[in-house]
Amino acid sequence: MADLLSMSEATALGLHAAVFLAEQRIAVSTPQIARALCASQAHVSKVLQRLVRAELLGSRRGPNGGYTLAKPPREVTLLDVYQALEGPMRRGGCLFLKATCNRQACILGSLVEDVRQDVFDRFRSTTLSDLVDATRR
Repeated sequence: MADLLSMSEATALGLHAAVFLAEQRIAVSTPQIARALCASQAHVSKVLQRLVRAELLGSRRGPNGGYTLAKPPREVTLLDVYQALEGPMRRGGCLFLKATCNRQACILGSLVEDVRQDVFDRFRSTTLSDLVDATRR
């Protein structure tokens, strides 16, 4: 049975890295981000490169190099980051990945679909700026 919300460790790391970068005003290096998130540099580097390819982050080499957001934090949503790393968020109502159940209606009613829609809506409406503001309060 599939999870209600499929999220890899890389995606969780990417979401946290994006918020961390939204808090910064300068380029931040991979080692600095890895230390802040208590993660391996190799894993952080792979995730950040995927976000660069998705044009959510910019990167610069050199002594003053590192990663920055490619857009203002108010223009980047959690859904943007999630989908750059996981692909489209699953919103259907069935917990099974393949047609397994032969029932006309789900035994859980609309619970699964409602929860997935709520998560989708929250990710779509929450910007990195919202999260930075929340942590400063």
